[in-house]
Amino acid sequence: MACVPILLLVFLTGCLGSQKVCSYHDILVHLNLTRDNEMYTATRPVLDHTHPTVVRMDLALYAILAVIEKTQTFTPFIWIILMWNNERVSWDPAMFCGITELSIPKEMLWKPDLLITEMTDMDNASQSPYVYITYDGNVTFEEDLKVVSTCKMDVHKFPFDTQSCNITVMSILHSVSQLRLTPSSNSSRITQFTRRVMQTQGEWEFLSLAVTNELFVLGDQNWDQIIYTISMKRRPLLHVINFLLPVLFFLCLDLSSFLISDHRGDKLGFKVTVLLAISVLLLILNEILPSMSNRTPLIATYCIVIFAMMLLSLLETVLVTHLMEKDSQQKGVPEREAVLVEDLEGKQVKAASPSSPASPASPSSPSPLEKGCARCACVCDWLRSETPRDHLPMAEQVADGGPAGGDAHLWLMVLQELRELKGLALAWVRQAHGGHPGYWTRLAYRINVGFFIFYVAVALFFLTLMIKEWQS
Repeated sequence: MACVPILLLVFLTGCLGSQKVCSYHDILVHLNLTRDNEMYTATRPVLDHTHPTVVRMDLALYAILAVIEKTQTFTPFIWIILMWNNERVSWDPAMFCGITELSIPKEMLWKPDLLITEMTDMDNASQSPYVYITYDGNVTFEEDLKVVSTCKMDVHKFPFDTQSCNITVMSILHSVSQLRLTPSSNSSRITQFTRRVMQTQGEWEFLSLAVTNELFVLGDQNWDQIIYTISMKRRPLLHVINFLLPVLFFLCLDLSSFLISDHRGDKLGFKVTVLLAISVLLLILNEILPSMSNRTPLIATYCIVIFAMMLLSLLETVLVTHLMEKDSQQKGVPEREAVLVEDLEGKQVKAASPSSPASPASPSSPSPLEKGCARCACVCDWLRSETPRDHLPMAEQVADGGPAGGDAHLWLMVLQELRELKGLALAWVRQAHGGHPGYWTRLAYRINVGFFIFYVAVALFFLTLMIKEWQS
């Protein structure tokens, strides 16, 4: 009886020392799961061919890498999770030390033939080489993809636009009778998860990620497809600073050019320079916007209208300058200056008696030049009757006693009269040049004022309309 406890202790010690050790390879051996076993890779993993394989899918957006309006392409970085059941895979966890799941190379199992219909370029990045399987046959496959896809963009409100791009996932060959594709999460859950894991957005602000499940019908066959719609809004600050504001500043410069005098050519050259600057900005805009669009972008309308207004302002400046030049030619200022020189030389001055300017019988009022000549008529008559002397300076002749018989006083009167005559002639020239404007000058001034009022009114109305269109 004393040996019984000893035998029991030895038995318990042997049981504890012989505890079973399990490995993942034991499960693979149990399932006969190898790379060469076509039972797991060749056909759909169902025991009855009438049972469709249900594939559940989740998608999350990690980053918005590029949105190119010119080529209408959208490049996101996404995370895809696929889950389906393999009816040929199962084991009892109790037989394998409680192992409930393991990872194996993805080439060892059948995978659904899914594709993204909008994808235009293959992803060359390294992909996940494994899949997870559970004891009850559930298979989970996770993959990160850089998707270069097409996206139909509406750039009508560029750069204050909101774009929506689709990622459509469907099977290539298996119809709904063989493969059912369903989303495992709703739109709100996917949107919240995407906002948590979003890494970079660039100039775009992520708004939402909506998911819908639809049927694609072709002939008498139907295919399940899941459509993920990514909505995003452009951050317009960069385009406003680099494009919209410079165009607006050029418009203000063109308005300020109305303060420049039309008599000079600087105003015309200034307007041409501003017009060329707008042309350069239009070339930059052409590199951004797509060649074809359903509707004309508002920014293109904005630039073209401002360009047209500046062109119209340039034509108005040319017209006003032409009218003023025409009026100057009709005044004949060079001819009047030649007549004035001849009058000063005494070639065409008609001598008159001192009482003639004040005579009431005069048929017309004399000009300032004729008044000056009439005042010094007596001096001119004396100069014609005098014998020329040596041409000495007037100051020396006065100092030497001047001409005989008090001629010094007479010479001083001549100098005074010539000074007054010079002043009258200069006043007459100023009146001819800058006195009362001619008909064409007055017309040009009215055109300039009227066009300025029209220009300001149209500019304010157009800018207000553009702001309302961008905000709508």
